[in-house]
Amino acid sequence: MTRTNSRVRRSCRPSILPWLLASVFLAAPAMAHEIENTHVLISFLSDTEYRIDVLNDADWLWMQFHPGAAELPPVEERDARLAALAPTFGTGVSLLFDEQPARPRTVTYLPPLERDRSAPMGLGEPGLMRLSGTVPPGARTFRFGYDLVVDEYPLTVAPAVGTPITRWLLAAQMSEAFEIGALRPLTRWQVATQYLGLGFTHILPRGLDHILFVLGLFLLSTRLKPLLLQVTAFTAAHTLTLALTIYGVFALPPSVVEPLIALSIAYVAVENLVTSELQPSRVVLVFAFGLLHGMGFAGVLSDLGLPRSEFVTALLTFNVGVEVGQLAVIAAAFAALLGVRNRPWYRPRVVVPLSVAIAGTGLFWTVQRVIGSA
Repeated sequence: MTRTNSRVRRSCRPSILPWLLASVFLAAPAMAHEIENTHVLISFLSDTEYRIDVLNDADWLWMQFHPGAAELPPVEERDARLAALAPTFGTGVSLLFDEQPARPRTVTYLPPLERDRSAPMGLGEPGLMRLSGTVPPGARTFRFGYDLVVDEYPLTVAPAVGTPITRWLLAAQMSEAFEIGALRPLTRWQVATQYLGLGFTHILPRGLDHILFVLGLFLLSTRLKPLLLQVTAFTAAHTLTLALTIYGVFALPPSVVEPLIALSIAYVAVENLVTSELQPSRVVLVFAFGLLHGMGFAGVLSDLGLPRSEFVTALLTFNVGVEVGQLAVIAAAFAALLGVRNRPWYRPRVVVPLSVAIAGTGLFWTVQRVIGSA
């Protein structure tokens, strides 16, 4: 009796995992495919004047000053409030000349030119906080930091004469010391390393919608060949549209692409519930869904910006980073379920509850994004 009970307990234990994962997925619907989209441009207008433009989605910026707010105000009220908070915003910016703190002479808020709230939070029309000041006489170097930010963001420095350069900074990180009279662009290797990392982190940990889609592909079958067929189709498709969209061959607005990406997640998960074998139509649909996800990647990459001098290098390494991130998701799923994928109860206790959770999350995001773009 004791051995039987022990076997029963051991066989039931793994079934807890999918329900825990399901609760995580359903508890975090707002995390899907969001990007903070902060951009900073420092311009040296002359030897004595500088200007710092910090661009953020205006709604996102308002939420940083009003955490926990139940709803957003009308755009006129939002912009008036952000204009009043401009001096407070300036305290979150750090600027050092020759390692000595400098304060801007003025901080002003410039509202978005268009008041369109159809894009997801973080991807809407940017509001601009403009800080202007005087370069101390004889200053040779400067450093920059910004703490009202949660993700990596690009800092572009435009000298009075010469080519702008871009560096990526983390939240509250002070930049390297730039020599005002000798700004140098990144090398090809530095660009490749930077955009490889950006592509990877767009999947892990930021791309929850893409993670769920890949997991939906993973759950269909316990055999490796069906998974490889789907992943190959998905990779080929999103690589194609990523390149074509970035090069301006065609594009769809985020208000169309984002709901369709969410719907693709729900579809794959629902299909997992009604079939356990790969059908030819599934590969075709996965390829079509990959085209959509590629446009989503392209939208993010466009927002991140690409260095003109190493455009192709940045594009290719970003895509490689995305692929490495997707393979990491599959490897983690294999490791987590290594001992149970061939058990007779794997489908009812793992595939079904996880697919239900993924489908529910995808449908929630679809409705959320359609309403948000209405």
